[in-house]
Amino acid sequence: MADEMTDLQSGETRTSSALGRAEISVIGIFFLLLLQAMVWASDFLIPVTAAFLGYFVLNRPRRYLQNLGIPPFISATLFISIIAALILLLMVQLSAPTAQFIEDLPALMEEIKTKLVSSGGTLDAINSASSAAEEMIAEKDEETVTVEVVSRTGVAATLFGMAPALLSSVLFTLILLFFLVASGDMFLRKTIESLKSFTDKRRAVEVLHSIEERLGHYLGGITLINFGLGITIAIAMFLWGMPGPLIFGFMGFALNFVPFLGALLGACIAAAVAFVSIEESWISIAVFFTYMLLTSIEGQLITPVLISRRMRLNTTVVFLFVAFFAWIWSVIGMVVALPILIVVKIVCDETDSLKTLSRFLADDSVPEKPAT
Repeated sequence: MADEMTDLQSGETRTSSALGRAEISVIGIFFLLLLQAMVWASDFLIPVTAAFLGYFVLNRPRRYLQNLGIPPFISATLFISIIAALILLLMVQLSAPTAQFIEDLPALMEEIKTKLVSSGGTLDAINSASSAAEEMIAEKDEETVTVEVVSRTGVAATLFGMAPALLSSVLFTLILLFFLVASGDMFLRKTIESLKSFTDKRRAVEVLHSIEERLGHYLGGITLINFGLGITIAIAMFLWGMPGPLIFGFMGFALNFVPFLGALLGACIAAAVAFVSIEESWISIAVFFTYMLLTSIEGQLITPVLISRRMRLNTTVVFLFVAFFAWIWSVIGMVVALPILIVVKIVCDETDSLKTLSRFLADDSVPEKPAT
């Protein structure tokens, strides 16, 4: 009898182990398919994600206006009109200098290369070695007929070719955002109605309201801070005698939505333009450190003071999250990565079973919420 019980328990253990391995395999396959779907449907998912993030940000102002007697349709029309007007204003004001900058970009890069090579040193040696290698190859292939293919598709043409797709994505985002805001609380209400128990419904309401409050506070605050940073960078570039300081101000505003990489990229571009445009080489170094100093003051002092400390996240996780979304969604992925991570953090904060993950995502300086 004892042997039969032992065999039965052993069989149950093997069955449980097999089921556990099968469950892990199914989860792994699911995440691989999800990743492939995110990459394949990026043209659709990027504007949809941006629209839902905008919906969470605008839902509280929409609800406030509704309490004043303004219908959601009117609020949605007002919000989308303001956003569209701002986008149109930026396009009108920046289109000419941006087009000129893109057109001059190949010449700018060539001039940087020429200036670096002419300065001598290691780069000069590398250039000499490269020229010698090209001469050796030319001597061996002197009898070969060379056909030169001249491409008229430059950097400017490539970037301008992307404009229609970008504009269509922006238009799709605005239309979807309009329908979401105009629907009022219907989307949230339908989501809550799909849950069965009253506890789950109440928890869902708390989570959604927390996302609206904290995400709206964060994105609204970051937008205002970045706007001030853009103005400060434009003034600093003007004082250094940089051409097109307004472009650098807008670049600082836009790139600062990308953690870590945005500030470094903006500083490198500004330093490269200064290196070519201004005779004194030391000014390019000064421009680089000025740009980095302004972004560091914003990131280390202004943002932590004005934005709630509860939204401070694990730096390593933020970097990996940004890198992951940059890999699957390119530049736009880097912009939406942090808001998506914030939503994940908020859901983990409000869900008891995900408290461990919430503590992992948070920075060490964030105080833990007392258990209730």
